[in-house]
Amino acid sequence: MTQLHRNTHAPYPLPSEKVLQFGTGILLRGLPDFFIDQANRQGLFNGSVVVVKSTAGRADEFARQDNLYTTLVRGVQGGKTVEEDFVNGCISRVVSANDQWAEVLRTAADPNVQVVISNTTEVGLQYVPESVLQTPPASFPAKLAGWLYERYRTLGRQAPATVVIPTELIPDNGPLLRGFVLQLAAHNQLETSFLDWLETHVLFCSSLVDRIVTNASAEAAGALPYTDPLAIQTEPYRLWAIEGNAAVREILSFAAADAGVIVADDIAYYRERKLRLLNGTHTISVCLAFLKGFDTVYQMMQDAEMAAFVRQVMMDEIAPSVPVGDAADLRIFAEEVLDRFANPNIVHRLINITLQATSKMKMRNVPTMRRFYEKFAKTPACMARGFAAYVLFTKPVRQENGVFYGERNGTAYPIQDDAAAYFHAAWQRHGDDYAVLATEVCGQADLWGHDLTQLPGFVDSVVAEMNRLPNQKIDSVTV
Repeated sequence: MTQLHRNTHAPYPLPSEKVLQFGTGILLRGLPDFFIDQANRQGLFNGSVVVVKSTAGRADEFARQDNLYTTLVRGVQGGKTVEEDFVNGCISRVVSANDQWAEVLRTAADPNVQVVISNTTEVGLQYVPESVLQTPPASFPAKLAGWLYERYRTLGRQAPATVVIPTELIPDNGPLLRGFVLQLAAHNQLETSFLDWLETHVLFCSSLVDRIVTNASAEAAGALPYTDPLAIQTEPYRLWAIEGNAAVREILSFAAADAGVIVADDIAYYRERKLRLLNGTHTISVCLAFLKGFDTVYQMMQDAEMAAFVRQVMMDEIAPSVPVGDAADLRIFAEEVLDRFANPNIVHRLINITLQATSKMKMRNVPTMRRFYEKFAKTPACMARGFAAYVLFTKPVRQENGVFYGERNGTAYPIQDDAAAYFHAAWQRHGDDYAVLATEVCGQADLWGHDLTQLPGFVDSVVAEMNRLPNQKIDSVTV
């Protein structure tokens, strides 16, 4: 079987380098690089990506196939099955930070390179006091500071504006990264004029990424007419929200190629929308679905009753309680979330979503419940049911090596939650006296940031649902 080569598989001639990307990971290749490739195909960006690799392995794999890789889009969109394959040709080269740092620094002197993208995971986005002039610096912020200092040194005031876009899943990641660069400049006693240059020549933009990307399944990759160990698989849905002004929008011309790229002065709405409708729906439904015997999100959505519950809690309780945004846009996004949940190509295990369910419930759902009460002056019935299932999920049957375990149909499951010890003690104190147990749990303001017993009727609804679950049929509830 043949390999990928530019002379036979490239979708377009390799354009000049315009983007420096820290990371070869599948999220970057399935989202930012996806958009850049689409823009190149449409003649809207005409720029390629230099990728900086900080970890071992895979650089040679890119070189062997001329830095091409296949993107396989699999899923559901608008209720219809999507299957699309295409070769991404936007990467010009992959350079090793450890072995080719001088080559990385040379890109700083190229005025055409105006965009820096990163995804070094949340662990990688931390401040480490170190020299930015070593070869190479150890941390990503120090590598970036070293690269920016080289750009200042070589291009100075003649340098065009540079847009830096971190994609790590941390709120306000742009200002956070900027702060690290300034700390490193101070630690390295770099000249004041460099700090002034940063202020006038570098734009740090917060961003929010949302797309599930995995390595291609053996079945999907095996169906290709060539070998591609770098093939990735994505869902159809895609969002890259970037916080930036008109100057940023002009530099990021690739944004015009796809509605999934949003450059806006404030992206808080997109973060709130995702947190409440996608993450919040996961959290409020996961324990209910798990106790009903389902193991994955896809299985949950294939059950008519459970799928109806998910739609109802999202459309009737969560969406109307999002404090910002247009109601029509929120419903469109909710429909997209339902498509994503019903994607048979993504194996999203429910037990994994229950990880730290208590803190997720506090952050994602409690504010929604409170806003629902403020708006409608009644109990959000679906959310009460989901909360009841969560409390039942936390019931431990044994403890082993410091881990508490619950039981579903005779099979143990781990309760992976920092509050597990509290729930163990609470269940020990009250047993199956659900009224007393639920009252105590709801009253734990230190868990929820609010005393949930103050929400009229909420505890009674939770107790009623605990008495019905988990063996009762999941009918729709009256909202």
